[in-house]
Amino acid sequence: MSDKKAKKPATVRFWLALWASKLSIPLLKATGHTATNFPGKVAMRLCPDFLSRMAHPELVIAVTGTNGKTTVANLLLDTLEASGRRVCGNRESSNMYSGVTSALLKSVSVFNKCRVDADVVEVDEHATRLILPDMAPDLLIVTNLFRDSLMRNAHSEFVASRLNKNIPRGLRLLLNADDLISCRVAPENPRAYFGIEKMDTDVTECVNRINDVRICPKCAGRMEYEYRRYHHIGRARCADCGFASPDYDYSARLDRAAGTMTITDGGGSGTYRLLSDAIYDMYNLTALVAALRELGMSHGEIGAALSKVKIAGIRRDEAQVRGVRVINQLAKDKNSIGCSRVFDYIHTQPGKKELLLMMNSLLDEGHWSENICWYYDCDYEFLADPSVTHIVCAGPRYKDMKLRLLLAGVPEERISMERDEMRASDLLKMEPGTDVYLLYGTDTTDLMFEVRRHLLQK
Repeated sequence: MSDKKAKKPATVRFWLALWASKLSIPLLKATGHTATNFPGKVAMRLCPDFLSRMAHPELVIAVTGTNGKTTVANLLLDTLEASGRRVCGNRESSNMYSGVTSALLKSVSVFNKCRVDADVVEVDEHATRLILPDMAPDLLIVTNLFRDSLMRNAHSEFVASRLNKNIPRGLRLLLNADDLISCRVAPENPRAYFGIEKMDTDVTECVNRINDVRICPKCAGRMEYEYRRYHHIGRARCADCGFASPDYDYSARLDRAAGTMTITDGGGSGTYRLLSDAIYDMYNLTALVAALRELGMSHGEIGAALSKVKIAGIRRDEAQVRGVRVINQLAKDKNSIGCSRVFDYIHTQPGKKELLLMMNSLLDEGHWSENICWYYDCDYEFLADPSVTHIVCAGPRYKDMKLRLLLAGVPEERISMERDEMRASDLLKMEPGTDVYLLYGTDTTDLMFEVRRHLLQK
């Protein structure tokens, strides 16, 4: 393995930052802390451009976007590792400058010698301003751009404008051709596109509350969709000026019956088992394979490595107990699109479903009052489906969630409420043959595992 030359030479401040931040890691662990951000904060305090002076491996990949960046980055790390490479990345989703720095400290020695073959980092869209210039990645993957937390991201076009300013010229991009917002970022940069061919579940008219590409971004004419998956994801053309979705360099064709996806590019094709039957995970798989093909791996090599990989249980996992399937599923709080995707997926699944809702932005409670208007951008209407037989609202915003469910048409007799999450889990009926979904936000992950253990012990 060899080091990629650092953008800037090491200085006395850099060496002090490197040694102090490395020393902080065992000290934090000895006191029971996770050390996901603090070492990076130490490094930044002593040397603000630390990442630009750190040694990096020959291969550096960055992943950004509204949804899917954690899954894609972790799958890349797992797949590259399964193929025999030594890798380093921010698996814990700490995707700001301090979190990325903390994670990458493990990739270098105390003498700033690189000890891995590849760095793969998930990067918050706003953090690209500092991280991309300092790390100088070889490839940037943009999964998609949607509306996200209103306090930070406002509108997806605003985030796209930030990326246009932050992406360095010449950096190769891998973009989602089915997303007419993210596929247009940094138009002067070299790029490749991935996408999924028409599916039998596609529609032409939007069935979601949010539809952000109704008019042409070039001439403000009317966009006509050949097919649409959800929100603005699909293939469309402007009826006036001809602006259209770009062609695929990596084209995926789904076979639901076989549970596989065939991905074709200019160098051949490969068939891969689906990581899950959710559409968003199909896009994650397509992005993953496209990225590995960009790196020169053959379809056979990718398939062999992927056979050893699964989606991390922190995002989705399940257990079967006495005829009840208990499924924990991340439904990102403050992210109306992420929750809508999960609600849509649940209502299309066969059989009866029971839900515990815990999307409460708990970390916000101490310092501000979260604006819950994102509940009203979220497609709670999917949960009015008769197959969703019972919903328990829990946590500090349990009354807000009940009100939103009622406005979505969910009958009141199907809704229960309890402020305390553990007591709320006792309200679940857990009837044999029912799938029980525990839906939680990023702030309630640890709490969800406690609730899950409680339910499984019951």
